[in-house]
Amino acid sequence: MDMRRRGLLAALALPAVARAQGEWPQRAVKVVIPFAPGGSSDIAARLVQARLSAVLGQNILIENRGGAGGNIAAESVARAAPDGYTLFQGNIGILCVNPTLYRSLPVDMERDFTPVSHLMSVFYVLVAPLDRPWSSVAELAAAARARPETLAAGNSGVGSMGHLGSVLFDHLAGVKTVPVPYRGGGPLANDVLAGKIDFSFSTVPTVLPLIEAGRIKALAVATAARSRLLPGVPTVAEAGLPGFEVPNWDGWLAPRGTPPAVVARLNAAMRQVLAEPDVAAEFAKRGMEPMGGTPEALGAEISQRIAQFAPIVRATGATPD
Repeated sequence: MDMRRRGLLAALALPAVARAQGEWPQRAVKVVIPFAPGGSSDIAARLVQARLSAVLGQNILIENRGGAGGNIAAESVARAAPDGYTLFQGNIGILCVNPTLYRSLPVDMERDFTPVSHLMSVFYVLVAPLDRPWSSVAELAAAARARPETLAAGNSGVGSMGHLGSVLFDHLAGVKTVPVPYRGGGPLANDVLAGKIDFSFSTVPTVLPLIEAGRIKALAVATAARSRLLPGVPTVAEAGLPGFEVPNWDGWLAPRGTPPAVVARLNAAMRQVLAEPDVAAEFAKRGMEPMGGTPEALGAEISQRIAQFAPIVRATGATPD
């Protein structure tokens, strides 16, 4: 082959080589989770971690960064380079309750992020230590009325749906309990087990093993209908507080300005992994449902839920304190 032909072939190959070198991802991708290890968000991320790594061809790294109701982690990702290598796993509480709960936030949950995909949905269960005298919603409400502002209501962080659950319980039952925030569902579950708090609304993946082992009490589930995982446990609405329901889901987001091609690639990979039957089975065993869906669907739900929860948060008078 003469030098001229070799030069022509090399020139034709350059665009393909450049594209290959510029394809995302070229290195590990970090996902920042705003809770301590052991909670439902952490569990869900680790269920997809290895599969996503295989699909994308790069390691998925998980960083647990709790504090300030998830706002520290959210800000760290919002301020990161919009190159697809730093992502945020936020839940409905952080993304949709915090904007009303906090008077000022370091980030705008709608403006400063690019939605990628829903990850999973999960439900809450009202639990209490074995040594507490209440075993039903009615008994817990009676105890709270008899001892106003003394019962400790644990939650996985200020602004979490567990926090909102205890606020709604107070509001609908006409009682006043004391919110006790933790840095995640794992540490919270440990203190329910140890009897250091009086009750909590906890995600089922975090506390299901303790409930099944008979080490803590399940008083009610915070869903519209009973759960197949806890069929003998009534809903909070059935147990005396009509209309009570606490939804929850997690989603992945990237900093605003992340290239659409990167978002599309990550979204496609997430949907592929979540559709795998064995992955879905692992989620189901832990009381979670894989979601997936489009970036647009996640963005629309964030906006919708912010509008939905704003009047509820204001009406209950909930604060970060």
